[in-house]
Amino acid sequence: MTERNGKRGFAARPVDPDGWIRAGDTPPERSGDAAVYSARLTIDITPELRGRIKIAAIRRGGTVTDMLRELLAREFPDTSGERS
Repeated sequence: MTERNGKRGFAARPVDPDGWIRAGDTPPERSGDAAVYSARLTIDITPELRGRIKIAAIRRGGTVTDMLRELLAREFPDTSGERS
């Protein structure tokens, strides 16, 4: 018989039932931008546009995520301090 590796696999269940139940209650730990940005936005775009966006991000030395966050922040600035 082969020995089991102590490392859990992607879909492996915790060994004890209580740990298995509690695992669903624990949100995944986030660090960096993921801890600050908690809302997710999904849009449908053409594969061609997606490719152009990715190339633009690479040429600018950043990521698509950072580039789009900056673009959206610039286009939709925080107006909470303004009067109507």
